[in-house]
This record gives sequence, C-alpha cells and structure tokens, in this order.
Amino acid sequence: MPADELYLSWMGRGGSKITQLEIWACPEVESYLTEIDYYEHPRESRIKLLQLYPRLNLPVPEEDAPIPRPILGSGKSSDPEAYVVRWGEGTTSTFRHGEAYFTDPEEVFSFSPLEHADFSDWEHVIANFDYSSEETLYQYFRGAYPADWGDKAPGGSAASVGFYNTMFMWPMLTFGWELFLECCTDSRFERIMEEFAELNRRAFRAFARLPVNFVHCHDDIVMTRGPVCSPQWMHKYIFPRYEEFWSIVKTAGKEVIFTVDGCADAYADDIFACGARGIISEPYTDYKRLAAKYKDCVLAGEGDNRVVNRNDPNEIRKMVESMVETGKMSRGYIMSVGNHMPWNLNPEGVKRYLDLTDQLGYR
Repeated sequence: MPADELYLSWMGRGGSKITQLEIWACPEVESYLTEIDYYEHPRESRIKLLQLYPRLNLPVPEEDAPIPRPILGSGKSSDPEAYVVRWGEGTTSTFRHGEAYFTDPEEVFSFSPLEHADFSDWEHVIANFDYSSEETLYQYFRGAYPADWGDKAPGGSAASVGFYNTMFMWPMLTFGWELFLECCTDSRFERIMEEFAELNRRAFRAFARLPVNFVHCHDDIVMTRGPVCSPQWMHKYIFPRYEEFWSIVKTAGKEVIFTVDGCADAYADDIFACGARGIISEPYTDYKRLAAKYKDCVLAGEGDNRVVNRNDPNEIRKMVESMVETGKMSRGYIMSVGNHMPWNLNPEGVKRYLDLTDQLGYR
C-alpha cells in the first residue's frame, strides 16, 4: 500500500504540504466553524469541518445522535483535589494521584511495584494495565489491531501504540508529586525504580511484537520552566531505561517518538541520544535548534494557543510563518498547537489560524 502522509512525516520524509496534527478538544469552536451544532449533530458537524479543513484529519463519530452538553467550569466536590474541569465535550479526570493512597515516606519505601503488578484498578496511574506478564500485556494491546495483520503493520502505515508511563510518570503518579520529590533521592528509592523498570520491560517486549510501525512514549520530565529533577538523577534513573526500552522496539523495526509537556530544551539531546526519532512538546521548546541539529527529525507542538486565543491577525500570521520556517528545516516537522486546542478558545482566532496553516503550510 502507498505510504500515508502521517507515516512519511513520522519517518522524516514529509512532502511539500506540511502535515498538521492538532489535539482537538473544542466542540464550541467546531460548531462556529461549521454552523452545525456539534452537540446536536456530532457526525454531521465533523464531516463538514473536514470538508473545510481536511488537514485536520480528525476521526468522524459513527453516530449522529445528540450528545449531552458538558457542565462549564469546575466539577463540584468537597475535596479540592477531586475537582474536574471541562475538556472537549466532557470533563477531565480528577487530579488526585498517589497522595490519596500513600501518606508518608515509609509507605512509599515499603511499596513493591512487582508485588502489585496488576494495576488495572489503579486509575490514578493512567497506564493502569495488568503488568503480571509480557503475554498478558501483549494480549491486551493486540486486540486494538486487525487480526489479519499478523505480527507486522502494513508498510507505509502510521499504525502505532502509545504508552503514557515511559518511566518518570510511574513514581510521580503512583505516589503523588510531594511524596515522589521527598523520596526520590533516598537510596531506598533505587529498588522501587528498578521494579517499575521491570514492569516496563514487559510492556516494551509486548510492544515489540505488535503490528505497529511506531511507539509513542510519554513522560513529563520537564515543566514550562525546565526540568523537574537534576541531570544526575535523570541519568541514573530515567535515560538508561529509555535507551534500553527503546532498543527493544527499535530492534523489532519500530520507531520511537517521544511526547513531553513543558520546555524540553534541557533534555532534548538526551532524548535523541536514547533513540527517539523526534519530540512532540509545547511551544516553550526551541524547535528551530532541534530542527537544525537533527536532520529531518520529528517535531510537533510549536504553535501556541495563547496566540490563537488573542486573535491578533499579525501575531497569528507571524506564528504560522515561523512554524512554516521550521517545517522547511525538517521534513519530520508537523504543524501543531502544542498546548492543545481546548474548548474555550476564541473561535475567530482558531479560524484565522486554520486558514493560515491551510494557505501557508507548504515547504
């Protein structure tokens, strides 16, 4: 089969038209653009949106039955950490993680990830699968792909598997931010991190057997102002595991693309050194430096929703022109608003952004 557009971009072989990939979570904007109420006719509205902006390449709902309108703002709860907020056509999960389950460092140091390898009822860890064995994980993930693919994805297909807890997210989500940071430099934490690593070895061995061409790995190792943990800590606990895990799937012919929120500058070179083809991040990252240093690497997320939301014609045009400039530096570049397209964006600003990416988005 011929290679699809996204596959070519993931492989650093994008064509004259720069691929676009948006985290689209704005039904109200969609209704504005299509003049069809998304909540009344989700399928009809999406079909019209893709007629207007085919670059978006968004999935089309199977049904056109009306869907409930979400409650605006925060959810109601007596527990502040259990609040939810609007996201797309629904709400987020709560922001409660390990702090709801672990109360002091001694509980952290006595915990064994391997003894609790079935995380399927631990929603707060996000990647809440049963890690008891490689085979258990393989069977769980294999069901997402056509049976007749066997153990290999079609050539030229962007078929992929995604994994949220590549390594750093495990202790952060399991124990919560405060306990993680309180305990992570203690020597007793080494055993815990090695046990998390063993869970992930099983996962990546399972991914190596899947009929996919790409493995999308996520870890929020930085924030908007830079790293969470020191380079010394990262080079002890995180980057050696990335190199190990990614070599497992790369040996099986799959490519790795890394996703990280925040400003990835401090650790971008480490991520590439560990074997990633590229980075999906947020607009705080210096994409032009990476495009200049790593030939035809995958890069996405340079667009900024704050610029879109201000709806200043000159500012939006300048942003899109800068994105196109980076796209000309790397054939793996993908136009994308890195801090996402949430429900409350200025619809006129979104229209202006999409019209300009459609008009200018060529190498």
